[in-house]
Amino acid sequence: MASRFVDRAVIHLTAGNGGHGCASVHREKFKPLGGPDGGNGGNGGDVLLVVDANVHTLLDFHFRPHAHAGNGKLGMGAHRNGAQGETLIMKVPDGTVVLDNDGEVLADLVGVGTTFVAAEGGRGGLGNAQLASKSRKAPGFALKGEPGETRDLVLELRSVADVGLLGFPSAGKSSLISVLSSARPKIADYPFTTLVPNLGVITADDNVFTMADVPGLIPGASEGKGLGLDFLRHIERCAVLAHIVDCATLDPGRDPLSDVDALEKELSLYTPSLGGDLKDRPRVIVLNKIDVPDGKELAELVRPLFEARGYKVLEVSAITREGLRELTFALSEVVKEYRAAQPPKEEKVIVIRPTAVNDRGFKIVQDPEDEEAFFVIGRRPERWIRQTDFGNDEAVGYLGDRLNRLGVEDALARAGAVPGNSITIGDVTFDWEPSTPAGIAVRMSGRGTDMRLEDHSRPRAVERKESRRIRRDGPDEIEGGMVESSAPVERDR
Repeated sequence: MASRFVDRAVIHLTAGNGGHGCASVHREKFKPLGGPDGGNGGNGGDVLLVVDANVHTLLDFHFRPHAHAGNGKLGMGAHRNGAQGETLIMKVPDGTVVLDNDGEVLADLVGVGTTFVAAEGGRGGLGNAQLASKSRKAPGFALKGEPGETRDLVLELRSVADVGLLGFPSAGKSSLISVLSSARPKIADYPFTTLVPNLGVITADDNVFTMADVPGLIPGASEGKGLGLDFLRHIERCAVLAHIVDCATLDPGRDPLSDVDALEKELSLYTPSLGGDLKDRPRVIVLNKIDVPDGKELAELVRPLFEARGYKVLEVSAITREGLRELTFALSEVVKEYRAAQPPKEEKVIVIRPTAVNDRGFKIVQDPEDEEAFFVIGRRPERWIRQTDFGNDEAVGYLGDRLNRLGVEDALARAGAVPGNSITIGDVTFDWEPSTPAGIAVRMSGRGTDMRLEDHSRPRAVERKESRRIRRDGPDEIEGGMVESSAPVERDR
């Protein structure tokens, strides 16, 4: 069964979820309340696209478009952190372009080893050992792991070649590349024999360059006729465009000048997604099939006309190999000139841009349709929302304290929000109950409270009884990890 060439694929990627943190209390004989010891959850694995020299097509992504990186593991007691999720490495061919659903180019992967983070894994949640502080010595909660990023991407392969062979179907492009290089494309005497680009490596003295045989183009190719739109993108990287002209065609409606003019029109109408303009690329006219008497005569007739337009013209025959040596060295010189004219590639430099002093990392947006509704937009607040267990009042209070320290409440007050307004952060909407709006302290019941730290009125005998009950009870599972006992845990005096 013949192998298939696939140069476009839509993939659906899901990075690994972060593992939940663990809420655990250390206990041992004669020391039932040894303090929080819940470990952190592991980070979810990333999905990476890496250029590999042994991959030449996107065929694997065509049949397996869905990919999922490994999830981070749960944190555990005794300060045991969860394992990191396994990173998923997806190998792509050189010249792969990554686009989003809107057609915007996200990455241009050229060069073996080039890597792009296609989907970022979620952060693991902190365990209660990491959340302990002077005011919250024994947190009874842990942070949830952040979900991994989910993305739908489009992969398109742009052939990395120095010379692109253009021409009408059956102009002799495949025959030419087969005798100039070791490439072995399919050759036949009917139109559109070539259905996939063929790449050949050519050596001219000390210069080595690559040549791409692009499937035949016809008028209207820039609008999708024939195989135009599918393969015009393969000439975007070419340094030189060589028009292969069939001088022995039997079609009465065609001639070399009109063939070149028709294809040049299609090139002018095509807009490369990688930028630049194809009209700036050097051109070479190759008058093919001069082994046919009529072809030789026509080539001698039209050569002065092409040269008058400023084109470099060569006459060749892929059958008798006449003129191929001259063509090889002529293309080599044009490629050298084009490479020398290009600006040197800039080395990748890591630029660190510190956050501005007054940049809080979020912004407040009022709903244009509802004056009493506001949106808090920012990476940090939205991540905190995803990591909060809203079934735990203490975790909700901790979230409120974090948002307050970040300045969210003050920013809401300055934006005109009042208590009771609808506030949306991420996918969570709630009624605002500010703790410190405009500098006025407002006590909120249940915010950041910790009953284990506030109840000091019970006698010591009750505490000893509770301690014995904690030792008898087995561990209880809660979302995000393990808690050592469901009984109230007193502060270790």
